[in-house]
Amino acid sequence: MAKVLVTGGAGYIGAHACKALAQAGYTPVAFDNLSTGHRAAVKFGPLVEGDLLNRAAIDAVLAEHAPIAVMHFAALSQVGESMQEPGRYWRENVLGGLNLIEATQAAGIDKFIFSSTCATYGDQDGVVLNEETEQHPINAYGGSKLAIEQMLRDFSPKGLTYVIFRYFNVAGADPDAEVGEAHDPETHLVPLILQAVAGARGALTIFGTDYDTADGTCIRDYVHVSDLVDAHVAGLKWLEEGKSSEVFCLGTGDGFSVREVVAAAAAVTNGPVPIEEGPRRAGDAVKLVCGSDKARTQLGWTPSRSTMPQMLRDAHRWHASDGF
Repeated sequence: MAKVLVTGGAGYIGAHACKALAQAGYTPVAFDNLSTGHRAAVKFGPLVEGDLLNRAAIDAVLAEHAPIAVMHFAALSQVGESMQEPGRYWRENVLGGLNLIEATQAAGIDKFIFSSTCATYGDQDGVVLNEETEQHPINAYGGSKLAIEQMLRDFSPKGLTYVIFRYFNVAGADPDAEVGEAHDPETHLVPLILQAVAGARGALTIFGTDYDTADGTCIRDYVHVSDLVDAHVAGLKWLEEGKSSEVFCLGTGDGFSVREVVAAAAAVTNGPVPIEEGPRRAGDAVKLVCGSDKARTQLGWTPSRSTMPQMLRDAHRWHASDGF
């Protein structure tokens, strides 16, 4: 079977991508330094421990496994942390990305699927973002991802074809509960809610309850992780069919408020979610969502699992299984 190198393949999204690739008939080769990933999450192909700042390690894994494509998820991804440590984000994300792209080119691999972010758009509140929306990142995380997007464009005349995916929040877990979401420390809303319900942490803090929304809490777009990685596999097939480099946004276009997520979690878990109300956090926008018309039309992608009850049910099932 054809191999695909998956950077960050031991992480949340990367591990799900490995399963989706295996189901589609590929052999995923996870390349991960295990700084935030989990060895136990690599279940669908080999794991190669390595760091993107080590060009020789990238060259070695490409030479050993000869993948037909690279699927790039590995990155530092905490917005707040990126504001405190911008140098670290530019070093690890951008230099690591450059090493990977140059190694890919040197190995004669011409297909590159990049997991980017809607953080490249910056603070564009209350509009449905799409592929044509201007990009003005306001933190080092978004800036570092935009830099890699630009690198891919710059390398395109040298024969590299790419698909870039931009999206906001990812939630849920593999419906078979083989892999799921586990971060340390945890910062994502859905696992934080489930931890609060299970008594594994204190009450969930809702930051800001006076936003101009129906229930006073801010709204964010969520996509089921399995839907997201299905799009990445579709992007790989797009390039295998010889089609041109493209950018696709992946979202519902609507989003969910914090209180809507909490209410859905209470229904799924049959238990109250302990909450406390806190002040707004600096920089939080009222509503951030993106559309997916282009992905639906051109890739045939449908976020069929991306309802909040479905995302919560799958996440709850995985957390209830004690995870890894």
